[in-house]
Amino acid sequence: MPDRRPPRITDDTPIGPDVDLDREDIRLADGTRLTGEVADGIVQELRRSAGRPSLSGKAAASPQIAFRVAPSVRDRAAQIAAREGKTISQLAREALEERVAASR
Repeated sequence: MPDRRPPRITDDTPIGPDVDLDREDIRLADGTRLTGEVADGIVQELRRSAGRPSLSGKAAASPQIAFRVAPSVRDRAAQIAAREGKTISQLAREALEERVAASR
């Protein structure tokens, strides 16, 4: 049996005709009938679980900070992060949190 994978969906993927969930009987893998209400619940759950977990522990987006560094700093940060089993973002977050805590 061939390896079947779902198609890759992008912003350029053409959308087919709408399905009338009130008239058509479409079932999920567990046998549940797909209704508009069930579809809305699925969409809400996907939106909640998309992306990285919030650093606040709540269902809210964590603020982002972006800045530029010299290539040598980035390369050295990558080496340190790899050695410590972290990402560069984790390393930068820890350094900024320590600096902010020290200035209180």
